[in-house]
Amino acid sequence: MAEILAKGPRLQLRRAVPEDLDYIIALEYDPANLPYIVPFDRAYHTQIMENAQASMDIIVEERETGEAVGYFMVNGLMTDAKEAEWTHIIIAKKGMGYGHEAMKLIKRWTFETLRFHRAWMDCKDYNERALHLYESEGMLREGLIRETILTNGVYENLVILGILDREYFARKADGKEFP
Repeated sequence: MAEILAKGPRLQLRRAVPEDLDYIIALEYDPANLPYIVPFDRAYHTQIMENAQASMDIIVEERETGEAVGYFMVNGLMTDAKEAEWTHIIIAKKGMGYGHEAMKLIKRWTFETLRFHRAWMDCKDYNERALHLYESEGMLREGLIRETILTNGVYENLVILGILDREYFARKADGKEFP
């Protein structure tokens, strides 16, 4: 049985297992998601699941049905600075509020379970839907890395967003996070 990391009203986060590889690869290479991420191959994800301690693939699933509805990758789990990088945030079932709940769960796990100080992510600057989600969930724009990714011959910009533990706990005190 896979390790459950966090539970919310409708969703839970669990550590990905090798049986999730097809789902993760399908999400990353889905034409609806591909413009917004830099995908990894099966060997990379297999290495993370079998050997990595500093990174983890995480499945977002419905609690009631166990159906996978999304995926995260988290890096930096072994840093002395207690700083996690959230990447490859992909929600397959869009328009149901799952992105908000998944973000609340990853924040809870990062700041309450792991007791990390900071979490950050990058996002392509034209991914308006994702930027809106992240900022509505308390992520602050910290910078812009100009023309850093080359995709199909075009340089793309990345927005850097971050949240500190004290900002998360202030949001929780204001009722903006799960109790």
